[in-house]
Amino acid sequence: MKETAIFYGSTSGNCEGIAARIAATLGVNSSAVFTASALTPDIIAKYDNLILGSSTWGCGDLQDEWYDAVEILKSSDLSGKTVAVFGCGDSAGFSTTFCDAMSAIYEAAKSAGANMIGAVSTDGYTFDESASVVDGRFVGLALDEDNESDLTDTRIAAWTDEIKPQL
Repeated sequence: MKETAIFYGSTSGNCEGIAARIAATLGVNSSAVFTASALTPDIIAKYDNLILGSSTWGCGDLQDEWYDAVEILKSSDLSGKTVAVFGCGDSAGFSTTFCDAMSAIYEAAKSAGANMIGAVSTDGYTFDESASVVDGRFVGLALDEDNESDLTDTRIAAWTDEIKPQL
């Protein structure tokens, strides 16, 4: 596996915990796991692969640390880089904006030329709408630690098994 970094935005700690679990599953050293506020062009340049995650707040908003980081992604040249995204949301309380924040990160990385991987089928999820669903699939790994934490480990394992050969 090429050099991989994980960036996350977490307010309550859920997304931070998920980032650590993904890192452990993929064998990414904890020194390559950063908060989104640490994202800089220099750090991006050091890594071949980026795994980017955010919790969703309010009515589909990015976690606060991602607002500046998304702008950095948009202004970067990510061609030649492989990017996967993950998100945390509340499928019961915010069923019409479930994991919407993932879509903003996905679009920023894609528009900067990244090779996007890791789309996930919506089968087995309970929600009404999500901006992160394109052609019937989430643009990345969608997780709900509030209502479906019993499915998290299985979903992480399946997703990381899928993306690891591409990293």
